[in-house]
Amino acid sequence: MARNVYGLDLGTYEIKVFDKKKDRIWKEKNVIAMKDKRYIFSVGDEAYDMYEKSPGNIQVVFPMKNGVIAHFDDMQYLLGNLLKTDRQFTRGAEYVIAVPTDVTEVEKKAFYDLVFHSEAKAKSVRIVERGLADAIGFGLNIMDEKGIFIANMGGGTTELSVLSYGGIVLNRLVKTGGEQFDAAVANLVRHNRDFLIGRLTAERLRREFGVFDQDTGSSLTVSGRDLISGVPAQTEIPISLVRAAMKDPLDECVRAMRSMIERTPPDVRRGIEESGIYLTGGIANLKGLSTYLEESIGLPVMTVPDPELCAVKGLEKIILTKAYYKKLTYSMLDEDYRWLR
Repeated sequence: MARNVYGLDLGTYEIKVFDKKKDRIWKEKNVIAMKDKRYIFSVGDEAYDMYEKSPGNIQVVFPMKNGVIAHFDDMQYLLGNLLKTDRQFTRGAEYVIAVPTDVTEVEKKAFYDLVFHSEAKAKSVRIVERGLADAIGFGLNIMDEKGIFIANMGGGTTELSVLSYGGIVLNRLVKTGGEQFDAAVANLVRHNRDFLIGRLTAERLRREFGVFDQDTGSSLTVSGRDLISGVPAQTEIPISLVRAAMKDPLDECVRAMRSMIERTPPDVRRGIEESGIYLTGGIANLKGLSTYLEESIGLPVMTVPDPELCAVKGLEKIILTKAYYKKLTYSMLDEDYRWLR
């Protein structure tokens, strides 16, 4: 029997881990800082603290992009380092990894290989679709629900999942998330005010103002660089500018959700109309987002408690519930692995 079981939710900007032996969930930024493009300088939260502040010879790298692994070796080093650091990492453990469904077989296999062929010497690695983990994470009995719509809005992507009676009916990965929202804010500030701000400043504006509020007169003073004079400066950014910047990426999410609902079989769709849309992921906490989506789509939209931890909480329940573990997880080495049939 394995000495431990880990549940891994590998997000574009954050890693969430459930440690069965210690019965706890912890999270860390999915970041590596490299010196002279050759040496690992720091990882995790420590590396993220250097983002947009590091000297020229230190590059801050995000190994994940658009929900999949973009830099395999960096990601493998980062995960191994985080599991070892002050957490009494155990070899020969079992792993359950939440992955997006709407990716290629090669991209999904990369999640599997990340752990199975690492120094972790894993006893086994099993996969579960993130949509299923999300639904279990906020307390639904997925085997009895005829229609569930989950929108996991993360740092790099929005994953839309339609579930029915314990299975995935439809799934789509939209390449729109916090990264695209922040880039849109930074670009509009640059073009509208001739003022350059970093991604962290754009994120601060997005978090402060949200997407739906009756207050339209607010503003926030931020630091950046005046593109006309070329020197560091401060300027006031109104809420209206931030809202205007976020409209296009938000509308892309709305169109994808509407399209998904239109393609849903009638019986499943009736279940969704009764229960509404569930928001999970780190962006789900954005002020006014559920109200905006509800008015745009015409269905009830609910943000689940602790949405950024929803998938990893689902992994915890899957690991601790034998029936879920056997029915919902699979190994890519299984003979009946469906992508190889």
